[in-house]
Formats: sequence, structure tokens, C-alpha cells
Amino acid sequence: MHVPDGFIDLPTSAATGVVAAGAVAFALRKAAPEIRESGPALPGLVSAFIFAVQMVNFPVGAGTSGHLLGGVLAAALVGPWTGLLCMTVVLLIQGVFFADGGLTALGTNISVMGVVTVVVGYAVMRALLRVLPERTSSVSVSAFVAALIAVPAAAVVFTGIYAIGGSVEIPVGKVATAMIGWHVLIGIGEALITTAVLSAVLSSRPDLVFVARHLRRDLELVGADGERTTVAADSAQPGTRRTRPLGRRGLGIALAASAVVAFGLSYFASSHPDGLEYVGEQLGFEGKDSAVAGGPMADYAVSGVSNSFLSGGLAGLIGVALTVLVGCAVAWLIRRTRPASDEVAERESSTVAG
Repeated sequence: MHVPDGFIDLPTSAATGVVAAGAVAFALRKAAPEIRESGPALPGLVSAFIFAVQMVNFPVGAGTSGHLLGGVLAAALVGPWTGLLCMTVVLLIQGVFFADGGLTALGTNISVMGVVTVVVGYAVMRALLRVLPERTSSVSVSAFVAALIAVPAAAVVFTGIYAIGGSVEIPVGKVATAMIGWHVLIGIGEALITTAVLSAVLSSRPDLVFVARHLRRDLELVGADGERTTVAADSAQPGTRRTRPLGRRGLGIALAASAVVAFGLSYFASSHPDGLEYVGEQLGFEGKDSAVAGGPMADYAVSGVSNSFLSGGLAGLIGVALTVLVGCAVAWLIRRTRPASDEVAERESSTVAG
């Protein structure tokens, strides 16, 4: 669903840019507690994995394809604020280095693929988890439904943006029918991928899943005299870490999974246009080439490498490296510049004011 330059006029693109900048600025302020809980490595790894999986388009039918958007997966693993930052990192790197999505349309892409999918997906998951039984299978079910809803929701928002500033005058009903119809099907693929990944993490490291925090077991401490004390899992002081570090083995497995997807599986991705491109072709609105379309890694191919498998695989590996580094750097800076004491003071101040 990457929007290229030319789909949306400049004034509307500027407006979505303001919306995206505001949302990201707010997330930068609110993400610190989530990052303190998960550590700075996990956001980088989530960003890298989403980048890798987005390279794998799956066939939908009638000459079109879809790919993971990833907002629901990011929100489930690292929380909504950090999840939005992960999506922003992915979209920035895709647009700047790989010409995937226009530069003037960057605000539109962050608003549609990042803000909408994260906000809608997280809201649906939280609502479902309040009524479903407290077990890990409920987390998977809630993520499946959230992904199923978030993708068409993003299509609805894009339709609204196009109605305001579309490059070609087309009846809104036609755009809505085509966009929502195809993205309902793409949402099924999104839901399956999201659930599969989340279930795998839940089965091995449930403490890494942000939306499964309520399932963490209480700790039983045994003193020197044999006295046992139970500490509630959610009673940790603000700003303290409540997940085990990934460790070298965990980091290696996560990076290897992203590398395998980006280098190997991406070669077998569907060559058909994705849902948005297909709708644009059918309805007669086309985008323009990105300003970086002639770059050394445009279209996920390293220039100068003649072998298509190697060229695409190397581009994928470079993208994974960039996203994990930038994602970790952003998380580290947030944790470093926003001390836990500031979060406690802010929370106490808001309590007194209330």
C-alpha cells in the first residue's frame, strides 16, 4: 500500500505530513516506558523483521498481490507508541533508500500504514483482550481480528485522502469499492502472518509480547529463612525492566530470521502489483517515479549486480541492517534522554493535578 508520488496533490500531502509528524512526535514522548520494559534491541529487531516480510508479496488473485503492513504486529510486540516508531523507521528507509513509496507521499504513508494500522489494531486487541479468557491463545485471536480490521481501515483512510486530494477525479465510491474490496483479502494474509509470528514468540518468549503482559506470572521469592513472598508481575517500579534480555542467542535467531526472509524468501515474492498499484492501474491514476528512483538500491536491487537473486538478496540484507541499526538507535536515544525519574515525576504531577 505504499503511496507513490503523484497519487495525492502537494497540499494534501503536506497536510498528511503534518499529521504524521505530530503523531511521531507524540510517540517519541510516550514510548519511553515501553522501551524501558522491552530494552532498545527489540524495537530494532521488530523494525528489521517488518522490513524483511514486507519484501514478500503474496498473490491475492486477478493479477494483484499484497504484503504485510505490520502495524498490528509491531503494536502487539513492543506497544503502540514504539510500534509507530518502528513503522516510521521502516517507511523512511524504504522511501529514501529503496524508492518504495514517494518522498512527497511519506507523510501519507506514515499516516495510513503506520498511524492507522497501529492505532486501530491496538484498540481492537485491547478491546478483545478485556473480554476474552486470560490465556495466550486469546492474544493470538485478538491479533488475528485486529489485523483483519486494520488493513481495510487503512484502505478507508487512503480513500478519504484521495477524495480530498486525488490526482485524477474519480467517483469516491469506485475508489472505495476497489480499495476496500482488495484490502479485505489482503487483510486475511496480514492476519495469518501476524498470528503465525506472534504465536511463535508467545510459545517461546511470551514476556517479549507487550499485549500479553497481563498473562505474566507472579514471582515467588524465597528468603534465607525459608519464608516465601509473592510479588505481583505488574508491581514493578516505573521505569524498570520486566522482560529478560534477549541475549546473544535470541538476537542471533531474530536477525537470522529477518535475513532469511529478506535474502531468500523475497526472491519468490509475487511479481504482480500490490493492491494500491492495481487499483490505480484499473481506475486510471498513476504515480510518478520517486526522486531516488535512480538510486543504487531502488526497487530492492543493488545496481551493478547482474544476478537478480543476489541483487535482490543483498538489497534485502542491507535494508535489514539499516532498519535494525536505526530502530535500535532511536530506542536507545529515547531511553537515554528520557530518564525513568522524569516519567515518575510526570505521572505524579498529572495525578496531583487531577
